[in-house]
Amino acid sequence: MLTPAAARARILAALSDVAPLAAERVPLADALGRALAEELTAARDVPGFDAATMDGYALRAADAPRAGARLPVAFEVYAGRPAPAPLPPGSCCRIFTGAPLPEGADAVEMQEEVRRAGRGPAAFRRAAEAGRFVRRAGSDVAAGAVALAAGAVIDAGVIGLAAGLGRTELAVRRRPRVAILPTGDEVVPAGRVPGPGQIHESNGPALAAAVREAGGDPVLLPIAGDDPETLARALEAARGLDALVTTGGVSVGTRDLVRDALVRAGARLDFWKVAMRPGKPFTFGRWERTAVFGLPGNPASALVTFELFARPALRALAGLAGTGRVTVPARLAVAQEKPAELAVFVRARVRRSRTGLVVEPLPTQLSGHLTSVAGHDALAVLPAGRARLARGTEIEAVLLQAPPEP
Repeated sequence: MLTPAAARARILAALSDVAPLAAERVPLADALGRALAEELTAARDVPGFDAATMDGYALRAADAPRAGARLPVAFEVYAGRPAPAPLPPGSCCRIFTGAPLPEGADAVEMQEEVRRAGRGPAAFRRAAEAGRFVRRAGSDVAAGAVALAAGAVIDAGVIGLAAGLGRTELAVRRRPRVAILPTGDEVVPAGRVPGPGQIHESNGPALAAAVREAGGDPVLLPIAGDDPETLARALEAARGLDALVTTGGVSVGTRDLVRDALVRAGARLDFWKVAMRPGKPFTFGRWERTAVFGLPGNPASALVTFELFARPALRALAGLAGTGRVTVPARLAVAQEKPAELAVFVRARVRRSRTGLVVEPLPTQLSGHLTSVAGHDALAVLPAGRARLARGTEIEAVLLQAPPEP
């Protein structure tokens, strides 16, 4: 069996011909979290003029070469308005933060370093210095310069930068469209009363949320029952999308029909088992250009295998690097026992201690329990090769969110 790391590497390599997806142009409001598909360049200098960075007085530095210089105040300049005239030689002007320097000025002195009585001349407490409190034209981004390289993740600061460059839209990598196909005669949609032997289907809504968090657009398909004809019709609805995520039907039971249905539809399956718990019966393959992820039906198995394998693949399709998660060292709060041959991913909560992070497993780790995947903020990785890990053992923890402050 493949190790989890080998399975993830194999998936990413198998998608190298389709990742990242093509570019599209979207309004700034829709670009958050996307990958920039082209260099962000400046059409003009930013800022477009020399500006004051302090409230004070603009002057020629040569007119105040030493402390005590007194200069008449020619006029005032406010932010958002041009100077009314060039600065006369031997004078200064009142200026406010963000206002353009008048022609001829090359320095600003903050008002705290200037004495002035009424409308009289300004007396400077220290020698002026050319460039002091001046933001030069193009000092942030010069015309024609690359403000941000392609591939950067667009956050709030990037959106502000793009707006400051005058952009109303950006070229970004397309979000992968991901079909989610829950399967099984035993599950019914939320809102319908389950019959005897049935339960509410929960994987579809959970995985749709996980797809959105990974940077994709989910397409939640109706539940498909456990018969070949129904599965074949359901799979047709996913044809041509960027990825297909199925849940259930990939193990070895007589009613586990999804793998066969995928093959009959034309998918080429690469592997169908990983040395891990939960999620050992995980399937990956390609259906033409569509990435296919066959997840187990138990809620914990489905979400853990999505996190480890589908999430990094969808991010690669979206042009986003890595998993978007941080893996850190942490210590076990309680001893753990496991099959020595498997890597086990324990759903846990993280807390800070004086010596570092501590992971506390959720009360239940049964993969069929919905509570085993609700409210955890980390996956504690118990490595293969060990059957028992004592309390306090240092392991790796995949953080799903930042640990709480102490």
